[in-house]
Amino acid sequence: MEKLQEECPKHIAIIMDGNRRWAKANNLTAKEGHKAGADNLEKIAIFANKLGIKYLTVYAFSTENWRRTEEEIGALMLLLRNYLKNFSKRADTQNIKINVIGDISKLDVDLQDSIKKAMEKTSKNTGMVLNIAFNYGGRAEILRAVKKIAKKVQENKLKIEDIDEKEFEANLYTSGQDDPDLLIRTSGELRTSNFLPWQITYSEFYFPKIYWPDFNEQELLKAIEAYKQRKRNFGGTK
Repeated sequence: MEKLQEECPKHIAIIMDGNRRWAKANNLTAKEGHKAGADNLEKIAIFANKLGIKYLTVYAFSTENWRRTEEEIGALMLLLRNYLKNFSKRADTQNIKINVIGDISKLDVDLQDSIKKAMEKTSKNTGMVLNIAFNYGGRAEILRAVKKIAKKVQENKLKIEDIDEKEFEANLYTSGQDDPDLLIRTSGELRTSNFLPWQITYSEFYFPKIYWPDFNEQELLKAIEAYKQRKRNFGGTK
């Protein structure tokens, strides 16, 4: 009989989908839906840390999300600012390390400062790393890595023949971290939407038909149990 997964995933990635549809279903505004989603992220992050998860990477705002209305974008920026200010204090007491990945240079200066302060405040924590992907795009991340490597070659700091997967991964936002073992996308959608394309090559996928604000601790446990029943061979035959 094939051996199934026995251990909890070390790294879980989540596409937190369905805030707006959850809000509509509950006769609330999109802003209220995103607020509920942010509150839920805090609960899930604290719970995942208690479970011993090493990394939790969440998709908060993609490079494509700039196509939304100015009102919704403004609400999301304000929400992130307040979230980082408030949660960084609680994350510190929970020993959670906050790490924002994505191109933050495109954000307002005060928001960039909030991000840097939250990361600095929790930088010495040794518990779970919470990667918040904000203004993140997987293809943009790959292009960023290619440019960084090309610059090293141009400056004679790296030989072309020495470029391998290890070197490439060292130039990604998730450098030094394990790749996600489990990718969860809430709301029932069956796509990855430009999220961690390099890192999720061998991730197990889980697509619950539930909106993100309703994805509670028990739902996370169900996802982990489903993961444990999978057989991972990473392209091999055993």
